[in-house]
Amino acid sequence: MKNAQLLFAFCICLFCSVIKAQQSESPRKKINFNREWKYAHGDVRGAERIGYNDSGWETVGVPHSFSIPYFMSKDFYVGYGWYRKSFRLSEDDLKKCTFIEFDGVFQEAEIYINGQKVGSHVGGYTGFSVDVTKAVKAGNNEMAVRVNNIWKPDVAPRAGEHVFSGGIYRNVRLVQKSKTYIDWYGTFVITPELKENRGKASTVKVATEVCNRSSLSSEYKLVTEVRKLNGEAVTSVTTTEYVGANDSKQFVQVTPAVNEPELWHPAHPSLYKLVSLLYKGNELLDSEETVFGFRWFEWTADRGFFLNGEHLFFKGANVHQDQAGWGDAVTEAAMRRDVKQMKEAGFDFIRGSHYPHAPAFSKACDEMGMLFWAEAPFWGIGGFGPDGYWNSSAYPVYDKHRPGFDASALQQLGEMIRIHRNHPSIVAWSMCNEAFFSAPEAMDGVRELLKKMVALSHQLDPTRPAAIGGAQRPLGVGRIDKLGDIGGYNGDGATQPDFLNPGILGVVSEYGSTTADRPGEYMPGWGDLEKNDGWKGYEWRSGQAIWCGFDHGSIAGSQLGKMGIVDYFRIPKRSWYWYRNEYNHIAPPEWAKPGIPAKLKLEADKTMGIRIDGTDDVQLTVTVLDAQGKEISNSPEVTLKLIAGPGEFPTGTSITFKQDSDIRIQDGKAAIAFRSYYAGKTLIEASSPGLVPARVELVFEGAPQYVPNVTPQVRERPYVRYTSANRERPLQTFGRNNPTFTGSQSEGYVAALAADGNVATWWQAAKGDASPYWLLDTEKGLDLQQITLVFPQTAVYRFRVEVSDDRKEWRVIEDMKENRTPVSRYEIQTDAGKVKGRFVRISFMDNTQQIPAALAEVTVLGFVRE
Repeated sequence: MKNAQLLFAFCICLFCSVIKAQQSESPRKKINFNREWKYAHGDVRGAERIGYNDSGWETVGVPHSFSIPYFMSKDFYVGYGWYRKSFRLSEDDLKKCTFIEFDGVFQEAEIYINGQKVGSHVGGYTGFSVDVTKAVKAGNNEMAVRVNNIWKPDVAPRAGEHVFSGGIYRNVRLVQKSKTYIDWYGTFVITPELKENRGKASTVKVATEVCNRSSLSSEYKLVTEVRKLNGEAVTSVTTTEYVGANDSKQFVQVTPAVNEPELWHPAHPSLYKLVSLLYKGNELLDSEETVFGFRWFEWTADRGFFLNGEHLFFKGANVHQDQAGWGDAVTEAAMRRDVKQMKEAGFDFIRGSHYPHAPAFSKACDEMGMLFWAEAPFWGIGGFGPDGYWNSSAYPVYDKHRPGFDASALQQLGEMIRIHRNHPSIVAWSMCNEAFFSAPEAMDGVRELLKKMVALSHQLDPTRPAAIGGAQRPLGVGRIDKLGDIGGYNGDGATQPDFLNPGILGVVSEYGSTTADRPGEYMPGWGDLEKNDGWKGYEWRSGQAIWCGFDHGSIAGSQLGKMGIVDYFRIPKRSWYWYRNEYNHIAPPEWAKPGIPAKLKLEADKTMGIRIDGTDDVQLTVTVLDAQGKEISNSPEVTLKLIAGPGEFPTGTSITFKQDSDIRIQDGKAAIAFRSYYAGKTLIEASSPGLVPARVELVFEGAPQYVPNVTPQVRERPYVRYTSANRERPLQTFGRNNPTFTGSQSEGYVAALAADGNVATWWQAAKGDASPYWLLDTEKGLDLQQITLVFPQTAVYRFRVEVSDDRKEWRVIEDMKENRTPVSRYEIQTDAGKVKGRFVRISFMDNTQQIPAALAEVTVLGFVRE
C-alpha cells in the first residue's frame, strides 16, 4: 500500500513537471498594450489612415480618460477622442490568430488596424476582444481607436448619479493564439457537490469553449488540471473531442473529487487555479490559467445569508471606481488599495456601484476576501429630466428606443457574467439600481426588461441569484423587488413596511447617505437604519452596505459625491475610523489639532519594484507637521513636484493642493496617485512656503528605461474645472420616488405615498403623534425654486415648511402655523438662488381625528448646485 502511494505521488510530480515544461512552451502570447499611445482630443478626420501624422498628439499611457485631470466637477467633456499606437509583428506572428483585448472603453469604440475597421463595441463597463488577424501584417502596424462618450437614448445606462467620462480607461492587451484556441473568457468553473457534501469534497466541473479557426476538422485533447496557487497538483481530467473546421465546441469535463479543499471565505480567502492545456496530438496549441475558489453560499428569505454553511450577516460598502485626478482611469494597484481600505475598516462585502467593475477589481476581492455584488449598468437618477443627458428616464420614454435599449442592457449583462463568473467573491448578479426612476409611462418596460435580465442571468449562471438592486419603489402592486431572487433596498427602503420581512431574499443595498468633507465626525452614518435599531440587523436580512465607501464624481454635484467615509483622494474621514473600531476593534488615532506648521512629511505606499505597464502606481501622502514632528490640522498650500526621473501626476510634473481648491489639502493632509510608463529612479519633493520640504525616492522597474532629454516629455495638464459651454443648468423635478422619512405613520398610509406621483394615495400621521412631520430627501444640493404640497382633502392645515442641507440646521421658508383658510394645494415660490437645501420638512401643528396631519403629494423644483 505504501509503495503504491509513493508511486502515485511520483507520477503526480512527474506529470506536474511535464505540464510546467509544456506551459512554458505555450504558443499563446499575451502582451500588455498600455504604454506609448498617442492621443488627440476631439474627432480628427482621417486619423485611422496608415501613415497619419500623429507627431503633434500627446503621448499617453492607458488607463486614460478624456477628463484627466479630473477632481469631482459635475460637468465633464462629452464628445470624441482618438488614440493611435504602432506595433511590430514578425512573419511567424502572422501564422497565429491575433486579438486586441480591451477591459473597458467608455462608451463606444471603433477599432482600426492599418486603415481597416476591424471591430466596434458599445458599452462602457464591459470588456471585449477584437479579432485583427486579417488586418495585421509583418513589420509595422498602426492601430487607431475612435472613442466617444456621447449619451444615446438606446444604450445602457441612460442615467446615473455618477460621471461618464470617455476614454480607454482600462487595460489593453495584444494576444496571439494558435489557429485552434481557448476562447476569450471561454472557461467556466463550478464545484457542484460542495454544498451537498458540506465542503468536505466536490468534483470540479469545467465548461471550456474551444475555437477551431483552421480549415480542417480534427481531434483535439483538452487537459484540465486543478492546482493550488503554489503549483501543487490536486486533480486533473483529460477529454478528446472532434471540432469542425471554422467551428467551435464546448468541452464539458468533470474532475475526480477534490477531498477536504481549502474553502474560500473573507477570513481565509483560499484560492486555486485551473490550468487548461489544449493539444493536437502531442503538440500544445494553447494554455490558460483560471483562478477560482471552493465555497458555497445560500441566500435565504427567513434566515439571511450563509457562507460555507455558516451564518454571515455581511457588513459592506458601495464602491465607485473613480479616484482623484485620474477619474475613472485608475490602475489595478489603485483598485487593490480601494478593496484593502474597505477590508481594513472591517467590511466584508462590496457592492459594485452601479456597473461592472474591472476584472482586476474582482480579482482583488478574491484575494483579500471580500464578498462582491456585481451590478449591470441599468440605473436611474432622482429628479430626472428630458432625453439628452445622463439625467434622463432610466428606461426609454419613446417606443422606438426600447428594443435597442433592451438589447444593450442584455448584452452588457451577458458580458459581465462571462468576464467575472469564475470569481469566488461574487455572490450575486444585480440587474439594476433604482431603475424605477423612469417616466411613469415607461415602468411597464422596466418590469419586462428586468424579467428578461433575470432569465438571462439564470441561463448564463445558474449558480448565483439574480438581484434587483435599489428596489425600494414602487410600493404595493407595482413593486419590482420580487422580479428577481434578491431584493436590494436603498435608503428608506430599509424601513418601508412593504419591504420588512418581504418573503424574498433581502439586503439593505444602501444606507447612510451622510455628506461630509474630511475630517468629518467620528460617528456612523446609519441613516434610516437608526429607526428601531435596524442597523443591528434582522434574522431575515442578509446584510447591509453603507452609501458609500468613497467620495466620487457626480453629475448631481458634490452634495451627492461627498457621501463617502473616505475622501476622493483616498484619505479616510473620521467615520471610516469609527467603522474600523466597531468592526475590526482598532482604536482611532489621535486627531490632528491646530499648531504651528514647521515641516512636511512625504510618504509612499511603496517605493521599490513599481511596474511601468499601466497596472501599477504609487499613492503619495503629504502631512503637515509642527517642529516636534507631530501631525497638525493646519492646511497650507503644498506642492508636489517631480525633481528627477520618470513619472507623472494627473496634472503633469507637479500638483498643488490648496485648502479651498478642487485639489484640496484638508485637516493637514493631502494625497494623490503617481504613475510612470518608463523605468528608473524618481525623486519627488513636497514643498510649502516657509516649511522644511520633504522628499521620497521611487524605483520604477521594467523596460524601457527613462533617458533624460530622450524619453518623451510629460505634457503639463494644468487643472481647470470643466464647464459645459453647451448645456444650460436644467430645472429638475424631485419628490416622486425620492426617500421619505416621518415621525409616525398610520397603517396603510406610509410616508412614501406622499411621493409616489399619485394624489389618490397619501401619508397620514399616527393618532397621538403630537409633533407630526414628513421629510423628503431630494438627494441633491439644490437651488430651490418651487415646493408644491397637495393634501388629501380640503381642510384647514396648519404647518411649517423648512429646508436643510444636513438635517441638523433647518431654515423656515414658509410658516403657516396660524393658517385659518381651508386648502387642498399649496405652492411656495422662492427667489432664484436664495433658497438652498437638500432636505424639505413639513411639520404640522395639528393632528386631530377630524383633520389628521397628512400629505397626498409633495413635489420640489430646483437646480442642482455644484
